[in-house]
Amino acid sequence: MLTRIAGGEIIDPVNGRNGIGDLWVEDAVIVDPPPGARPDRTVDATGCIVMAGAIDIHSHIGGGNVNTARLLLPEHHFAHLPRPGATPLSNLGWSTFQTGCLYARMGFTTVVEPAMPPGTALHTHLELADIPIIDKATLAVLGNDDFLLSLIRDRASSEMIEDYVAWTVASTRALGVKTINAGGAAAFKENVRIFSLDDVVPSYGVSSRSIVKTLQAAVTSLGVPHPLHVHCNNLGVPGSADTAAATMEAAEGVPLHLAHLQFYGYGREGKRRFSSAASRLAELVNSTPEITIDVGQVMFGQTVTISMDVLRQYPARKNAHPKKSFIIDGDGESAGIVPYRYRKDFYGSLQWAAGLELFLLIDDPWRVFFTTDHPNGAPFTAYPALFALLMDREARRRAAENLSKPALALTTLPAIDREYTFEEIAIMTRAAPARLLGLKDRGHLGQGAIADIAVYRKDRDIEKMFAAAAYVFKNGEMVVEDGEITALRWGKTLRIAPEPDKAMLRRMESYHQERYGLSLDWFVFPDWAIDREEPFGEVPCEA
Repeated sequence: MLTRIAGGEIIDPVNGRNGIGDLWVEDAVIVDPPPGARPDRTVDATGCIVMAGAIDIHSHIGGGNVNTARLLLPEHHFAHLPRPGATPLSNLGWSTFQTGCLYARMGFTTVVEPAMPPGTALHTHLELADIPIIDKATLAVLGNDDFLLSLIRDRASSEMIEDYVAWTVASTRALGVKTINAGGAAAFKENVRIFSLDDVVPSYGVSSRSIVKTLQAAVTSLGVPHPLHVHCNNLGVPGSADTAAATMEAAEGVPLHLAHLQFYGYGREGKRRFSSAASRLAELVNSTPEITIDVGQVMFGQTVTISMDVLRQYPARKNAHPKKSFIIDGDGESAGIVPYRYRKDFYGSLQWAAGLELFLLIDDPWRVFFTTDHPNGAPFTAYPALFALLMDREARRRAAENLSKPALALTTLPAIDREYTFEEIAIMTRAAPARLLGLKDRGHLGQGAIADIAVYRKDRDIEKMFAAAAYVFKNGEMVVEDGEITALRWGKTLRIAPEPDKAMLRRMESYHQERYGLSLDWFVFPDWAIDREEPFGEVPCEA
């Protein structure tokens, strides 16, 4: 089928298009205008912005921790309604089904779940497979598991560590690797409660820094497109900017991605010894080209924090709203689920401002990524309101009028006039995420790209504009019209498949037999376990 999207304002930074024109789609891909061809369908995009489908690189949308949060807070989703005849976990309120539809309505077509414990990979993929319309991906979490820490302690060769990382990524069908407070969960098990970059994990004698550097080297050597995705130590505490700065400096010219940097944007200035250090971190990002970051913007209202950083979630229980929480001290990685309400008080105001400072003070939109760390800073449904704050300084000024003046005085936000352009939005939410993840087939509107396309009717009300797309195409199929879902389809989960040495497979079999008394078959699964036709899409590693 040949489709012409006619007369829209096409914004495609990768291919240098920024102006009125037509976009042609044949079946599932974008094509050059066929000479003399007549389209089977014409979609009128007059008065509209046309971009590639958006990509979210960091959003907690599936897996055990997400389901635990659903069970902990039934009053905040549809599960508190009269019980239907069948209630599988995937259909609880804010379900996997809703997740795909809500993302698609906003023009998002690819989303990365950034925290998958290898031991729960099958559960995670089964749930991701139930999310309709959008493509998904996951990051496998390493850095607190006994096998890796033992390899580092015993000074195993870099080749052996690379084989272990390759086996983990391949067997879990992940797109990359994440480390969460590297060594922190292992230290927590031995009653450590404060753990910084150069602190050492008891019993192993390895520092958090050495874990990060080891994983960074392995990911780079294996050619994994996405740099090591780092959740730093000391999340959310006064002075956390020092830890983030030290982690950036530890990159030493090798690519490194820092997650939800807003939660490390805090200094110790002022009477309350809590201030914004976002401008300092922005300067460091600007001067350290190997660093990319996502923000983790805070927006006001009720949410729930979901994190495998048990070292930070454990003390966060005292601030839970409502007063309930769930701590999992699991094998290897652990987790904490703590509901929280962001208020327009001193602390909430400062966190909100710190995130916006990072967005507005980091110069290069190719290296700062649009996230709320869903649902930790805010649900992803807050994205349209956040777009408005970035693109309209008057919207920021109006929002700040009702916030804590003492808090804002400890930030640089009131003095920032920058407004994001549509082109910068397209870079930050389309082109740059595709490049960071190694997804050459999306994030742009050039010939041969998959036809993931978002069309928005231009409106002075930016929030309204981005909340409900005029049209969304997924692989060439129209799935949204006037903000409503018009077609359901199943996307794929994107993965890489690095090849570990067969000796690592034998060693992993021996380890699992000795440690758990179970065959390795209990911890891995075949593709056909995911009951979808072609459930996975392959992404090549870089040479």
